[in-house]
Amino acid sequence: MSTQTVVEPAAESAPIPVASPRELLPYWIFAGIVLMLAIYFVGAEEGATSVFSGSAVHEFVHDARHLLGFPCH
Repeated sequence: MSTQTVVEPAAESAPIPVASPRELLPYWIFAGIVLMLAIYFVGAEEGATSVFSGSAVHEFVHDARHLLGFPCH
């Protein structure tokens, strides 16, 4: 005679709450600002429109410029 073991879950999973667009708006705005700053530092921090003097920022993001297709030299 064969016996079968039935394993039941200890707890049921809770549904994932979905926030309304109004609740997510501050996060989307923050993400947009961070993205715009990243694009500035990678793409425009060349010297002519530079906010920071020197070339430290340019050298720091140099490889990212090439990866994203921004010309730099």
